[in-house]
Amino acid sequence: MKSGHMVIATFVAAYLVADVTVSSGLPKAILDQIDASKTGVNNIKNLVLSGNRKSSTYNRLARFTDRFPTRLSGSEALEKSIDYLLNDLRSQGFDNVHGENVAVPKWTRGKEYAEILTPVRRPMAVLALGTSIGTDGANLTGPVIVVRSFEELERKKDKVNGTIVVYNQPWTGYGSTVRYRSGGASFAARFGAKAALVKSVTPFSIYSPHTGAQNYNPSFPKIPVASITVEDAELLQRLYDRNENITISMYSEAQNYNDTISRNVVAEIKGSTHSDQVVIFGGHIDNWDVGTGSMDDGGGLMISMEALSVIKQLNLIPKRTLRLVLWTSEEFGLDGGEAYYEAHKEESDNVSLIMESDHGVFNPKGLHFTGCGYARAIMEEILKPLNDINASTVLEGGGDSSDTGWWVTDKKVPGSELYSANEDYFFFHHSHGDTMTVLDKGQLDRATALWASTVYSVANLDEVLPRTGEYPVSQYSTMIKPSIQTTSVLALSCFCIWDLLQHTI
Repeated sequence: MKSGHMVIATFVAAYLVADVTVSSGLPKAILDQIDASKTGVNNIKNLVLSGNRKSSTYNRLARFTDRFPTRLSGSEALEKSIDYLLNDLRSQGFDNVHGENVAVPKWTRGKEYAEILTPVRRPMAVLALGTSIGTDGANLTGPVIVVRSFEELERKKDKVNGTIVVYNQPWTGYGSTVRYRSGGASFAARFGAKAALVKSVTPFSIYSPHTGAQNYNPSFPKIPVASITVEDAELLQRLYDRNENITISMYSEAQNYNDTISRNVVAEIKGSTHSDQVVIFGGHIDNWDVGTGSMDDGGGLMISMEALSVIKQLNLIPKRTLRLVLWTSEEFGLDGGEAYYEAHKEESDNVSLIMESDHGVFNPKGLHFTGCGYARAIMEEILKPLNDINASTVLEGGGDSSDTGWWVTDKKVPGSELYSANEDYFFFHHSHGDTMTVLDKGQLDRATALWASTVYSVANLDEVLPRTGEYPVSQYSTMIKPSIQTTSVLALSCFCIWDLLQHTI
């Protein structure tokens, strides 16, 4: 009798565990398709994390950025780096390796410097902002007005004419702070300023100016504009608050030219069953002419190239085509991303997923994802095998990256962006500090494993990811059942154990 009770208790406990771990609510057919890719996913992880591709992402990226440290839009260096990438991909035997022409801006920085002349003489570190004009071969000197916001400048507009406006805006996050970099020059020119200096868009500084794109409003005169360090912006604020008379001299050889031709880079592994349907993934090639662009966006570029290389080395051929796209001229205005979208947007129904990594490759946590609830549930299931490297989280939203936003927003193609521990990203962003030193071999490997596993598994599904719908309604009952069964089974288990103890005592 005692052993019988024990058997019953064991049986119901096993039943409880089995039922609670019943499905995520997805149809069995989809779960079976995801399971069919798990051997390939495990092989990807083993090869990247402990096999002969260990540290390969870091080493390939170091070779690339050491050889092509600056890849500015419109530059000869960018085009040479694109030739290098195309030759690399062709040498590995990928399908359909080619470049697609894109008209891109050309701008050069030239020599530049700035100096505080009064009330104390000291040099300033500056970086002209992209598309800024220069100072016409002469020093530009003028009195200074310092403001913390556009609203403050508006209030002081009668004092602006003939001055150099310095923006000392607070850091409130990149999205809300970058408007001073992108629009500060024209806003100051509106009131007659002769130049503008913008505090670098970063929450942290070790006397490091950060460059980036700016845009002139055609309604106002073009004036030179440059970024300055957080430290100098705050110094100028203190001097200004003390009613000191501040004078600055600046010099810039920045110059704009006519558009020139660059190229997006494309390479594929053709699918076995639905070769006309694709999973697109990549990063952008270009960077600013400071640092080496190893973080922005060399890391995103190289985990994408390495993902394709790993899948090819393992001879994994998914049902639909894997398409690597490396976009050009992202930094100056998303030119490569927009051109690729315009050339291929009619193919959107055949794009299962589009992914770009352009927020730094640090310790990976999973993916940002933009798409319907049903597609997100599939992605959550696909990422479960990455739990052992703590990279299985799927965050809702943020899947529309810089070069992929049109696909996600306009065509409702599911989109993903790497989710990593990038809290320090803007410490180095667009600065001399963006170098290989920022990156970690192990983190790059884990991100590569995540990236390769995801694109392979999605490409191996029987259908493209759904555009609409939440969990199938019929599955909700399956999801709810365990909680109902749990209550009754727990009660039965407790009774059996209690009865067993009574007989034992």
